[in-house]
Amino acid sequence: MTSKERRTARIVGALFLIAMVASLVGAGLIEAVLAAPDIVASAHADRTKLAIGVLLELINAVAVVGIAVGMFPLFKKQDEALALGYVALRIIEAVIIIAAVISPLALIALGQAYATATADAAFLQNVGASFVAVRALLVGQLTGIFFGLAALVFYYLLYQSRLVPRFISVWGLVAVVLVLGWNIAELVGVEVSIGMILVLPIILNEIFLGIWLIVKGFEPAPAVAAPTETAMTGVGG
Repeated sequence: MTSKERRTARIVGALFLIAMVASLVGAGLIEAVLAAPDIVASAHADRTKLAIGVLLELINAVAVVGIAVGMFPLFKKQDEALALGYVALRIIEAVIIIAAVISPLALIALGQAYATATADAAFLQNVGASFVAVRALLVGQLTGIFFGLAALVFYYLLYQSRLVPRFISVWGLVAVVLVLGWNIAELVGVEVSIGMILVLPIILNEIFLGIWLIVKGFEPAPAVAAPTETAMTGVGG
């Protein structure tokens, strides 16, 4: 492993951990506010919490694109078309994440109007509920689907390239199939009560992978056996 590859492994590993922490904490902060009965009043009272959640989700969006960009030079040696596809899927995922933070930002503005009594309270509540519904579609389903598609490509290329031990790649592939299955089921109207349990394997995998890349880096490329003297003689005639 070259010094450049070692540096790439550390950066990508750190980005995996940053993305995981930012997405979990950011979504947790935002959803805690949106779960309140009086959405608009809650958005005003907890606007700082919402703002921090938005910032963390934006950090997550940047991190997922950074992972794809960092891995592209390594993955393109395996399959350039799939490597480009992985980058494209991660960019789409990031765009959906950014779109999803528009709702909490709009709720902060609605909360300000609500606090100053410059608009009808019932109207603001209806608008706020619409913003929450849009975010639920983006975060609850579309983000998961594009994350899952990107992760399928990622772990396939990781498996083929042997950049890390293959058990990590297999673990990731199995885990992401569970996530995709859950999100597709929800998208078509099938409620899955154990959804959060299905997400746990990929969370643990990405944390493990991030730590592995920081500590161990990428696996050395398989050595190519040198031709034997007999073989060389045979080739020469």
